[in-house]
Amino acid sequence: MTGGAEPGISAAARAESRRVIGGSALGTLFEWYDFFLYGSLASHIAAHFFAGVNETAGFILALATFAAGFVVRPVGALVFGRIGDRAGRKNTFLITLSLMGVSTFLVGLLPGYDALGPVAPAALVALRLAQGLAIGGEFGGAVIFVAEHAPAQRRGLFTGWIPTTAVAGLLLSLVVITATRAAMAPDAFADWGWRVPFLVSVVLLGISLWIRWRLHESPVFLRMQAERRLSRSPLSEAFLEWRNCRLVLFALFGVVMGQAVGYYTATFYAFFFLERIARVDPVIVTPIVMGALAVSIPVALLAGWLSDRVGRKPVLLAGIGLGALLYFPAFGALLDAANPALAQARRDAPVVVLAAPGECSLLFEPVLGRSHHSSSCDVVKAFLAHAGISHVTRPLASPGAAQLAIGGRVLAAPPAESLTGPESRTAIAEFEAQARAALVAAGYREVADPARIDVLRIFAILTLLMALASVPTSVAPTLLVELFPARFRYSAVAVAQNLGNGWFGGLLPAIAFTIVAATGDVFAGLWYPVAIAATCFVVGLLAVPETRGRTID
Repeated sequence: MTGGAEPGISAAARAESRRVIGGSALGTLFEWYDFFLYGSLASHIAAHFFAGVNETAGFILALATFAAGFVVRPVGALVFGRIGDRAGRKNTFLITLSLMGVSTFLVGLLPGYDALGPVAPAALVALRLAQGLAIGGEFGGAVIFVAEHAPAQRRGLFTGWIPTTAVAGLLLSLVVITATRAAMAPDAFADWGWRVPFLVSVVLLGISLWIRWRLHESPVFLRMQAERRLSRSPLSEAFLEWRNCRLVLFALFGVVMGQAVGYYTATFYAFFFLERIARVDPVIVTPIVMGALAVSIPVALLAGWLSDRVGRKPVLLAGIGLGALLYFPAFGALLDAANPALAQARRDAPVVVLAAPGECSLLFEPVLGRSHHSSSCDVVKAFLAHAGISHVTRPLASPGAAQLAIGGRVLAAPPAESLTGPESRTAIAEFEAQARAALVAAGYREVADPARIDVLRIFAILTLLMALASVPTSVAPTLLVELFPARFRYSAVAVAQNLGNGWFGGLLPAIAFTIVAATGDVFAGLWYPVAIAATCFVVGLLAVPETRGRTID
């Protein structure tokens, strides 16, 4: 892990570095395993906790609950960042680890909507918020702990192990889910087996706490403590003094937000895209994603090593910039490889909604699914959003009910007057049955044909996306540690890291799928990560300094 002997680094120091990296990395792996389980099982969680709405609405609400854990991460960063700067790095991430493990275990025990009604999703959100608070203090603490133990000339490589093991945590969650799914019938897994990965986390919690407990406190923190140089108010020092707050803003908008959208686009959004848009069975998707994740791990370590040679900034910006350029072509190729029949149908028989101007609302009722519709256009839009079908909207040539054109076939939606009486459900059901049959006839299969899925091509595309995402994910934490003074480092790094990853990255799946449902374009959601990454590239290029070679004492 550390290579051969280096000038100025004793054997005892190298051994201590290995213990710190190993202990911190394993603890981080288990904590992110807990956090990522929810995203990997979002469809099953939607079925059990959001059963009071339709399938599309349930999935969007499940993604929103997934995002809730990210929204609250900056709060956890503020709380635990101050503790870390005042009470120590080690003690703080022992607390965050315990909070994460207990919350995850309770998700596995929580009864669903059928047993508790609306209390079930409320309790799920509460547990997800507790997870978000915990992870808000965990990641920054782990990277700071390792960086403050690492030799200066290998700080990028050593610190790069922490985001790498966060990726390994996602990989471990997929391995456990796959093993659990393989050990039982599909119906049993959908009914209760999905809870098993959450429950076994209690074992990982015990192992992680034992590992973290045996580590020594950061030498930088101990030195500040001994010399009475600890900040009395790290939050005020970091965020209320302009010279320091400016660095936090540069870190957020020039480093972290671009890294965050790249990571979540390559992992969760790509997974959801294959499952929900390309209609590939999760049993097929999961091992492909696992393989791509495994390949991306050494790329992340290589990026950390390279940043020790050429600098943090050029490596970071290369990953962010290339990602922004490749999102659209990569996801277009992904759809072609995963569901060629659907891709061909989109070209040969495009779906068009014909409606009078102003009849189609731009609210999110088509996404969330209303039991009653006020216009014929809403009926058509709700059906297409539920089916995940890409479409465009054009004006009707003459007044009347909205129409659905699929290739050369045109179907009339129920007129507005038929949507108010007791027969409205029958009229809508008849229209949806006709539309579904027309879609199938035009090549829009409800599930991807396993015989036509190009697994190797999907694997190659996902590997490229994840490799590009792993570059800034590996380098950004080291740059952040070197950017801020030790007195308020935990607070500044944690807040910048969790604002970027919690808000810009964690909200990405929910935002992107909402854009897709609202616009009817299955690729429109990609404008979000492209815009964020491009902005980050420009800000990083102009405002973020190179930090390689800085002392962090």
